[in-house]
Amino acid sequence: MTRWLAAAVLGAWIGASGLGMAEAQSSAPRPRPATPGAGGTARAAQTAPKSAPASGKGQPVTVDADQLVSDQKQGLVIFTGNVVARHNNSTQYADRMEVYLDEKGDKVMRTVSTGGVRIITRDCRTGTAQRAEYYDAEQRVVLTGDARVWQEENVVTGERITIFLAEDRSMVEGGAGGRVKGIFYPKREGEASPNGKPAAGAPCKPS
Repeated sequence: MTRWLAAAVLGAWIGASGLGMAEAQSSAPRPRPATPGAGGTARAAQTAPKSAPASGKGQPVTVDADQLVSDQKQGLVIFTGNVVARHNNSTQYADRMEVYLDEKGDKVMRTVSTGGVRIITRDCRTGTAQRAEYYDAEQRVVLTGDARVWQEENVVTGERITIFLAEDRSMVEGGAGGRVKGIFYPKREGEASPNGKPAAGAPCKPS
């Protein structure tokens, strides 16, 4: 299947393109994104510039997918098929991603991803869920549906997990009548803490 690559701030690109309601595909085939455990996953998570600030507000969102549908009037862009989105050293994989823009169509406000959702944050946390919502103003990602987040050997699971990207913290909820579960391993002697934040630009270990 062919691929479409939109690189830069999505809203500005769409406004300049004059697509309105359109579909776009390129003719150059690209390989499928790496699966969990493959070496390519870690590299993909580190493609943003090393000089990017800790806060991702205003940073470009780069999306690579099989197909793009743009509705300029609604301020909505829909990517489908092997979607890979990168933003401020974080990477997200999904089958479908809806990108919602502001009224002027020049800024990403929110994204909604479904189908095979997997994210890798800039501090090397990996999360999976049935659905992911990203809110740019709050630098917040909400994973729902069999949500799971892990870093090194430590792992937490629940129905809903909220990741605060700018604060490097998470909140786990079990849902109606459900419970959350966490497994945390003690630091081994002579070994750095698995939750230690990597140096700026340092690659994440494959998850």
